[in-house]
Amino acid sequence: MFSTQSQSNSDSPSSSSVSVHSAGSVHRIKFCQWCGGPAKHEIPDGEEKIRAICTLCGKIAYQNPKMVVGCLIEHDRKILLCKRNIEPSFGLWTLPAGYLEIGESAADGAIRETWEEAGAEVEIISPFAQLDIPLIGQTYVIFLAKLKKPQFSAGPESSECCLFELDNIPFDSLAFSSIFVTLNLYIEDVKSGKVKFHYGTINKRLGTGPSDIRAFTLDYHLQV
Repeated sequence: MFSTQSQSNSDSPSSSSVSVHSAGSVHRIKFCQWCGGPAKHEIPDGEEKIRAICTLCGKIAYQNPKMVVGCLIEHDRKILLCKRNIEPSFGLWTLPAGYLEIGESAADGAIRETWEEAGAEVEIISPFAQLDIPLIGQTYVIFLAKLKKPQFSAGPESSECCLFELDNIPFDSLAFSSIFVTLNLYIEDVKSGKVKFHYGTINKRLGTGPSDIRAFTLDYHLQV
């Protein structure tokens, strides 16, 4: 399926055992977001990473990963997917998901994104996967969910929504590695007879784009 370093464990891992990769790219900030002054790039006192520091007011700009939340919806043993109507990965299939907004929980954000992209009202069942992608500074949190009523329709960011049987999921036309991993893990769980919670780090190969969905390794895979 894909290259993985896997571990099954119901206990929390110790920090010393976690495989850490620091190849993530950082946006080069040129101007201060507070006063508009020019920024310099150096390591502040007491820190270890290069930061953007305003040359006028001295404030430091910290860049943090973004959280993407979404739903894996099963209905009649089929999975709801959306065909993207926007870049990146225009015309490819994905789970309904998007960036978490300020003021909402991860579950609330997943429900909202599902409504916006698939016109579907859902009920969250449980968290299914957390997938970190250090290279692009994103963390995916995907929830298992069910339709409140069997109705859905494409939103502005989707050109089409469709229920796929597990054997007919278009793996050659998926939008992102995170979706590729999530769906494969779910199918494996269904075949084993037990749906688990998964954590893993998707380490994308340098120089690859969003649509290079197989250009990665899944490291430190935990399943509970």
